[in-house]
Amino acid sequence: MDNIMSDKDMEILQQTFKSNIHDYKSFMQLYKAGIKEIKTKLEILDDEFKVRYDYNPIHHIESRLKTPESLIEKIKKKNIETNFKSIRDNINDIAGIRVICNYKNDIERIANMLIGQDDVKVKYIRDYISTPKENGYRSLHIVVEIPIYLAEEKTPVPVEIQIRTIAMDFWASLEHKLRYKADCNVSPELKQRLKICAEAIYEVDEEMQAIHNELDNCERKD
Repeated sequence: MDNIMSDKDMEILQQTFKSNIHDYKSFMQLYKAGIKEIKTKLEILDDEFKVRYDYNPIHHIESRLKTPESLIEKIKKKNIETNFKSIRDNINDIAGIRVICNYKNDIERIANMLIGQDDVKVKYIRDYISTPKENGYRSLHIVVEIPIYLAEEKTPVPVEIQIRTIAMDFWASLEHKLRYKADCNVSPELKQRLKICAEAIYEVDEEMQAIHNELDNCERKD
């Protein structure tokens, strides 16, 4: 039996979101809170690192919450039941945070400091830096669960965190444009050129890290 969600089911789901707008807003508010909690933790860690070592490992932080349309597409793709419990149990990237670091070593440093906290539970880690995707994509993906304290209850909320360097993010933004350029026939040659760029960017990241390390170890002039 084919379990792919039909267009009719999709219409029902869209109407369900609209007719249960209060429940939908309450549901999404949990993920907004999850983003705030993780962003605050990251900002505190970055500030502490600045005080201790006179250096900020985080260049900047971006965040996003899935739109209703994107959430519906994900439900369809995963072919899951159309209720809030099923969505919470099966979709981990409703709340997303992207951490852009200055250098490659900062990625592991930030990740370890964050997941080492008592109230941060790691659901899974996907290391696309040491093992990049076929197209050349590199980033560290971590899905964590963070407790959100409401007026009458405590609820665990998953948040997806992507940590990468400035160079990796620069590449990923162009790859994203290529991937979603539906109105253009992207040639295999263009994809290969982008993959070559990924390798070149990684080499630059490595060299920039080495230079950064040497500068740190350099003795100050009197």
